[in-house]
Amino acid sequence: MTTPSIDKQLGVLARGCDAIYAIEELRFRLEQSARTGKPLRVKLGMDPTAPDLTLGHTVVLRKMREFQDLGHKGVLIIGDYTAMIGDPTGRSKTRPVLGDDEVQANAQTYLDQAGKVIETSPEKLEVRRNSEWLSRMNFAEVLAMAGKVTVARMLERDTFAKRQSEGIEIYMHELFYPMMQARDSVMIEADVELGGTDQTFNNLMGRDFQRNAGQPPQIVIIMPILVGLDGHEKMSKSLGNYVGVSESPTDMFGKLMSIPDKAMRNYFELLTHVPVSRIIELLDTTKTHPRDAKIELAKDIIGQYHGPEAGEQAKAEFFRIHGAGKAGLPDEIDEVEVPGTLVVDGAVSVVDLLVHCRFAGSKSEARRLLKEKGARLDGEVLPDPQGTVQIKSGQVLQRGKRRFVRLVIGSE
Repeated sequence: MTTPSIDKQLGVLARGCDAIYAIEELRFRLEQSARTGKPLRVKLGMDPTAPDLTLGHTVVLRKMREFQDLGHKGVLIIGDYTAMIGDPTGRSKTRPVLGDDEVQANAQTYLDQAGKVIETSPEKLEVRRNSEWLSRMNFAEVLAMAGKVTVARMLERDTFAKRQSEGIEIYMHELFYPMMQARDSVMIEADVELGGTDQTFNNLMGRDFQRNAGQPPQIVIIMPILVGLDGHEKMSKSLGNYVGVSESPTDMFGKLMSIPDKAMRNYFELLTHVPVSRIIELLDTTKTHPRDAKIELAKDIIGQYHGPEAGEQAKAEFFRIHGAGKAGLPDEIDEVEVPGTLVVDGAVSVVDLLVHCRFAGSKSEARRLLKEKGARLDGEVLPDPQGTVQIKSGQVLQRGKRRFVRLVIGSE
């Protein structure tokens, strides 16, 4: 296969980026790689602080895949050590410290799901855990690392500046997080680091640390944040506005059909390889109805994770259920056993029921769903968050317009 020209490579790699520090440095590294035949080392760090990946996580993974497809090597840093601190980015309070077992379980899930997007062969991907080097540092080395950054520089970071102005505590270990991430870049000798806009401070610190270590500073490529299904907030499991990488084609299709029209450009540019000319055509309402644009978007994304046939099947199922204004039921509905321990005299807490059936990841999410009248039992809106509901085997519990389970009452 003929290697694309440097200009064409830059065109591919710059698509959808929020910023590149710096584009001319990237051109130089690509030219150098072409001359020497040595692939660039493209770093992406992921802290396994939660067990599942969303489409929001895939934005940077897709950019890594583009580098891989151009002949370069991805270096995926599983931040098993930094995860025990937790990145303070965007946090108004200190993250809870995770245990090692939880971190390792999440890390394996991340690896399995990242493989849906990036090449995982040893020739294309190197996987490292930053505990390899961070756990071995002695106190003198930690002090030497801290001596490379001033307190004033650290407090320039928007997260810390905001918390300081609001009188919210900043703990010393949180100040070490950007330095630890920067040390990762030194240890693996990264040529490029990928990150979202919320990682700009951390990634640029990596350039400083590499200069201090006598290494060429990494190019930093910053990707925009994918908005959630609400079209406003960052896609997040805690906000319930996400599409999970491992979700079924039917759930993916229904969720993607619900995004606001204004969010479609963000999704097309960051989650697909649809040509820019086609995106312009799809977003022009004089040429394409927004519903048809969303169908093409949903089928493209589902095809990446489940195959092209799955996209067509999900489309058919969606319109079978929602077509002609009728609220039908899917042909196949998963059964969920509700243990007798949750049921008292035939009644169950609606909050507990939603959490048990995995329609909500937490009781707070369940209460929010109920307040928004987003859950039904046999077509009837469930009561307020403080209520209970009588249930029996065979009834269908529904979240929104896309998720259904059939209840089976178990024994105690």
